[in-house]
Amino acid sequence: KMGNRLKGKVAIVTGSGRGIGRGHALLLASEGAKVVVNDPGVARDGSATKERPADEVVAEIKKAGGTAVANTDSVSDPESAERIIQTALKNFGRLDILVNNAGILRDKSLAKMEDAEWKSVLAVHLDGTFFCGRSAARYMKENNVAGRIINTSSYAGLIGNFGQSNYGAAKSGIAGLTRVW
Repeated sequence: KMGNRLKGKVAIVTGSGRGIGRGHALLLASEGAKVVVNDPGVARDGSATKERPADEVVAEIKKAGGTAVANTDSVSDPESAERIIQTALKNFGRLDILVNNAGILRDKSLAKMEDAEWKSVLAVHLDGTFFCGRSAARYMKENNVAGRIINTSSYAGLIGNFGQSNYGAAKSGIAGLTRVW
């Protein structure tokens, strides 16, 4: 049975094709929110795959009686982030909730980490949170929407975890962004 605590609300969940993001999307939909399921269908390390997990979660939401659309843009650049926000506006006419959850992992010890492994993880986690958050905040401010932006951090960013300099730095940055916002 579908709940109605979020009836009339529209939510975006980035990285919601699998894992925690999938759980967020399913829960929001189960409470009546219309959901944009964002996931480009990449592997855990961000490499390309032919998978379409966003479509699978959308089908799951619809089967349960909810409303959802898929978006496969990457959060890691400003234009793509804006397209994610526009997906909600074009399909549902508004945006009330953004859950910044997208992320990839490229774990290596500090001495072995390459520049690309550092930059790609920060681009998805930290830049993606900023780009999507900024686009959502602009829409909410311009349209006087009392919305919510929810950011996902991690133990690795708050306490630290061996082999995750990139991930820990990104998640610590997200915790800092959240406090500032």
